[in-house]
Amino acid sequence: MPVGKDGWFEASAPIRVEGGIRARGRRGTIGEQWWSRRFIDILERVCDSGRLSRGRAYARKGQVLRIDLSPGLVGAAVQGSRPSPYEVSVRIPAYGADDWAGIEEALAGRALYRAKLLAGEMPPEIVEVFDAVGLPLFPAELDMECSCPDWGFPCKHLSAVLYLLAESFDQDPFLVLAWRGRAKEDLLDALRGLPGDDDAPDPLHVDDVPLGERVNDFYSASVPLSRLRPRPGTPGAPPELLLRALEPPPVKVRHIPLLDILRPAYRELGPPA
Repeated sequence: MPVGKDGWFEASAPIRVEGGIRARGRRGTIGEQWWSRRFIDILERVCDSGRLSRGRAYARKGQVLRIDLSPGLVGAAVQGSRPSPYEVSVRIPAYGADDWAGIEEALAGRALYRAKLLAGEMPPEIVEVFDAVGLPLFPAELDMECSCPDWGFPCKHLSAVLYLLAESFDQDPFLVLAWRGRAKEDLLDALRGLPGDDDAPDPLHVDDVPLGERVNDFYSASVPLSRLRPRPGTPGAPPELLLRALEPPPVKVRHIPLLDILRPAYRELGPPA
């Protein structure tokens, strides 16, 4: 296969497939919820913008045949220009039973976060709980491999899989935790069985007391204010939020979409991470 002036393998049309996994987002960026956008931000910070653009095109054409997620490993098959699909793997460290016991104990001590998780929600502050126990939720780097001959990293096949993985996180945020080694039902069962933090009152609990017995102190706080812990602030808007909100202009510079060129500049102008 010929190599272009920039060192990339020259683009050739992939073999079209039926029934492949297609990205839902047909235009602009991929990923809607905060957890999938956090993953995409990591991806776009460390990966080549040109290959990411071609990876988005592969994801939208349905060139990815399958994606399998297990603790620490995502395996996938992507149809390229050769008859046999390329095999793709993306690995991160999966936490063991002892690590998850510490994480679950920390989550059980946060009544509000625990309640949201048991209700099927993923609170943004959960990232801080993982960081506090020294076990980050999102990986700082990814161990990735593809069987294609392109020496560039990551190739468009890997990029396509990573974008579709982010979209799967949109549909089920608990897949992020499953990738780290804890299935959703196992986590929720553990949280139901663990006692809460006695020093952190449940803000959702209200004693059922007849009104006649509460006339004198009806408007008093149910617990001393000194026992309440301040809730951490939600993450601020990313510097490139405007780029995500607007329709991408049909402009490319040396075959690279204009948004992929502007995004790093917006991040440099934003506040320090």
